[in-house]
Amino acid sequence: MTAPQFPVSEIVASRRPHRKDAARNYDALLAAARDAFAENGAEASLEDIARRAGVGIGTLYRNFPTRRDLFESVYADDVNALCQAAAEVAALEPWEALVTWLDRFVGYMVTKRAVREALNDESEIFQACRGSMYAAGGPLLERAQRAGVARADMEFGDLLRMVAGITATAFEDDAQRDRVLAIALDGVRTGHVATSGR
Repeated sequence: MTAPQFPVSEIVASRRPHRKDAARNYDALLAAARDAFAENGAEASLEDIARRAGVGIGTLYRNFPTRRDLFESVYADDVNALCQAAAEVAALEPWEALVTWLDRFVGYMVTKRAVREALNDESEIFQACRGSMYAAGGPLLERAQRAGVARADMEFGDLLRMVAGITATAFEDDAQRDRVLAIALDGVRTGHVATSGR
């Protein structure tokens, strides 16, 4: 299935270089920055990011003149991947599609907190990313609600806040986090016997 176009996909496409070698460097820098921010927070060293990407610091600055440019590009790229994931799971059964996408959202939240916190909620790119995420994931909840497998008295924003709140909590390990999330999702699902499993 072809992923529908969202504003964030246009942002990502406009920032990525067209030349193959330049695009490779750009992608390598995004991947390195993603890892560095997840490990060291928003103050991760730009020199370390360039080194991880296998490029010089000059190449980093040509692609991302400021640290904010790098934050925004990583954030937009990750939200775009979430939007594409929504299209990829759309053929699954309604509840499975919703939970599979939420698993991707959990991974995004766990590793992207430093980048997200560095951006102002009022920034244009944040608003575009938020709108795209809601436009991509919202229909998955609505479909599950129409199928009678998700409670009808909640909105997509309620669901994201619940999941984001869980991922922001400190856990002993990923298994405990997943267990708590499964318990929470039992409260979202309807017409089933609660099993604390998804």
